[in-house]
Amino acid sequence: MRLRRPHSAPWLLVACVLAGGIVLLGRQSGHAGDNPEVPPRELVTHVFNPESGIDRQQTVVGMTQVHVVEKGDTFLDLAREYDLGYNEMVAANPTIDPWLPRVGASLVIPSEWILPAGPREGIVVNIPEMRLYYYDAPAPSSQDANTVVVSYPVGLGRQEWRTPRADFRIRGKTKDPVWVLPETVRIERIAEKGFSEESIPGGHPDNPLGRHRIELTLGAYAIHGTNKQWGVGMQVSHGCVRLYPEDIAALFPLADVGSKGRFDYQPVKIGARNGRVLVEVHQDIYGLTPWLWLVAQDAVRDSGLEQYIDQAKLQAAVEAASGVATDVGLSNWPVAREMILRASTAPPSVAMGVALSPAAASEVTVQPN
Repeated sequence: MRLRRPHSAPWLLVACVLAGGIVLLGRQSGHAGDNPEVPPRELVTHVFNPESGIDRQQTVVGMTQVHVVEKGDTFLDLAREYDLGYNEMVAANPTIDPWLPRVGASLVIPSEWILPAGPREGIVVNIPEMRLYYYDAPAPSSQDANTVVVSYPVGLGRQEWRTPRADFRIRGKTKDPVWVLPETVRIERIAEKGFSEESIPGGHPDNPLGRHRIELTLGAYAIHGTNKQWGVGMQVSHGCVRLYPEDIAALFPLADVGSKGRFDYQPVKIGARNGRVLVEVHQDIYGLTPWLWLVAQDAVRDSGLEQYIDQAKLQAAVEAASGVATDVGLSNWPVAREMILRASTAPPSVAMGVALSPAAASEVTVQPN
């Protein structure tokens, strides 16, 4: 399902920073329903294969698309239509005006993602890319549920309210949650607005939690909807994770109480698909990484795919930090691989006679196992 929303005026960007996100539990209110519930987005599942090795590993999902700009398009509208964050649209199209893109221009829709490294179970939120992955989602009967993932863009904490790196479990789920404002948030709102409510009823249009909340074993932090839909893909909350209303409505019934999760911080991700190696690089939004190139080198080593990577391509991808999954494999690797495999399995006298072309020899640095 592709959603189209009324085109937004630039002043809406200001509105999305106003509502906070830290939550405390409260009683349900009779005002639920004031804020109409949005139907769940159609569930899109991706199959992956985490096995090691260039030949079998499939840890890149989705597909990059192109959108031809129509009159009235803005990055905010297109982000929601394609289930992306505003940050993803801006990073993938850095030379395009996000408010007045030229009609007829081709925009990159970065709907292809490398799965974050580490355990792939439950909910994983990768903070630098502002995206959530949920593993073990329902799969078609012909597929293995243990190799399926769904993914949604999120809004995260502002610089002064950073979303933390942490492991957690889901401890509960609430429909139409009441927002009881913490004292720190009330002080902030009084300074900004001159007053502050003590609580906002569940389902009320002014409730920043939206219509669904997933509670975590991280104190006041939660994963929830929002009443400021254009804040997805921005650092706007008090540390909580916000989803589009249609995305949280889809995730809510999938996420089981007691299941594991983590907030991770991986500005550089390495993956493989169809025998090729790809890298995805994001801005270091919280300034936790002194040099992305060093992070990229660590990610390459940890991936076990170092011997298949063109370092010049990797460097260019790191410098661009476009958030787009980019092929950084050796340009002639599929051909060179067959040569090396023949050399490694042939009798010694034959293998010694196998030679690569000068171009292949200059790029292929792997050794037969």
